[in-house]
Amino acid sequence: MPTLRTSDNANIYYEEYGTGFPLVLFAPGGMRSAIDFWHTSEWDPIKSLSPYYRVIAMDQRNAGRSTAPVHGSHGWHTYTSDHIALLDHLDIEKTHILGGCIGGPYCMGLLAEAPERISSAILQQSIGVDKNKALFYEMFDSWSNSIKKSHPEATNDDWSAFRSNMFDGNFLYNVDEVFVKELTKPLLVLMGNDPYHPEAISRAIAQLATNATLIESWKDPSHDDTITQVQEFLMRHTP
Repeated sequence: MPTLRTSDNANIYYEEYGTGFPLVLFAPGGMRSAIDFWHTSEWDPIKSLSPYYRVIAMDQRNAGRSTAPVHGSHGWHTYTSDHIALLDHLDIEKTHILGGCIGGPYCMGLLAEAPERISSAILQQSIGVDKNKALFYEMFDSWSNSIKKSHPEATNDDWSAFRSNMFDGNFLYNVDEVFVKELTKPLLVLMGNDPYHPEAISRAIAQLATNATLIESWKDPSHDDTITQVQEFLMRHTP
């Protein structure tokens, strides 16, 4: 079982498919973001893109088959550190990234911390702030309550602080509108349309970023030509 051991004793499970230029996936599922969510999503990028790229999928810490300690100082930066550690572990100098749901901010975290390692990013119905804080608090609490017995090291204050670090921010939680406006990396934005994945957030990203393309209809690939559009986008921006 391929696993990365990080400097803070997390065990990050990942899988690789195909060959070629790398494409790293950040799955939907909120705090439970894990590889298996791709297999039941609107379209499976592992199946669709691994014939053309070296596709790397991962279970985020304390989701799926990945484990890690929990501390009140944890937040988006913790996940970004995991993602950079995985790139280093796999000797990936430059990659495409594709994130669904919570994977939107995960992509932005890498674009903020290691932009030189990113060729392009695809944001599939990114989460974001749109009068929905209670929903994300409930999602976090559901996840944390399901694993608390396995984390005696974490106090109630740790869990509360962790939740605040994740979901008390603005816009995309880990980056603001100014950051997105200054982005020059190619972005493909697949629009969200529900309270967890607000349409307003997708439209704002596409309007703010200087090199972004918005796709409004993508959830029925057989009719929306979604996979072809994604493949063409990645091909244009593969070094």
